[in-house]
Amino acid sequence: MRKSLILLCAMICAGAINLSAQTKVIAHRGYWNTAGAAQNSIASLLNANTINCYGSEFDVWMTADGNLIVNHDDTYKGKKMERATAKQISNFKLSNGEQMPTLQQYLEAGKSTNAKLILELKSLSTSVLETEAVEKIIAMVSSLGLNDQMEYISFSRHAVEEFIRLAPQGTPVYYLEGDLSPKELKAMGCTGLDYHIDVFRRNPQWIGEARRLGLKVNVWTVNSLKDMGWCIAYGVDFITTDEPVMLQGLLEKN
Repeated sequence: MRKSLILLCAMICAGAINLSAQTKVIAHRGYWNTAGAAQNSIASLLNANTINCYGSEFDVWMTADGNLIVNHDDTYKGKKMERATAKQISNFKLSNGEQMPTLQQYLEAGKSTNAKLILELKSLSTSVLETEAVEKIIAMVSSLGLNDQMEYISFSRHAVEEFIRLAPQGTPVYYLEGDLSPKELKAMGCTGLDYHIDVFRRNPQWIGEARRLGLKVNVWTVNSLKDMGWCIAYGVDFITTDEPVMLQGLLEKN
């Protein structure tokens, strides 16, 4: 019995080591946790590419006058993203001194990188606005020749469905909310699950179910060595983190 347990543990460890080699690193809002960068800045995007991350995640809002800008929170320096104009937002500075980038500026910078551009469309106030935003995003990406570099994510089910409908066939699209099973995501046409680690801790069977359905698995936002190790042991495809260098070091050790 003891020998069987030892053999089982060895097999599990070997499997985890093999799976870790497959896990890829996504920098959450870019690699911003370093000198000279800021969340969702162009510097953070370029940094993520410099350290060879698989991808760099960033957030997009649409302004009151229909322009697309890169920022996480719905409010910045007292201005609501959806209620402000592009001109008003052009005056905003990030903590590293950069001007808050438009999506056009961000994507143009992204053309010089090898990193996948993981675009999160924030949930807008109406489905009509979300459809408009998706249409503008897809058109802009196409005009810049970036279709093959893009992946799309959103907490909004409607936005996800619109990305699936409008993006070129085969473009990766993931849903973030965490309330749908792998089977339901497969039926929607999603590429996979992109859920917070707490969702997977409550539903670890979803990882195996996703595998059987041919879906990818991404886990966010994973910043501790313990949580990174848990994800690697389960063989997830991607880990989104604010600590990409730490995660890369752990993956190299395995």
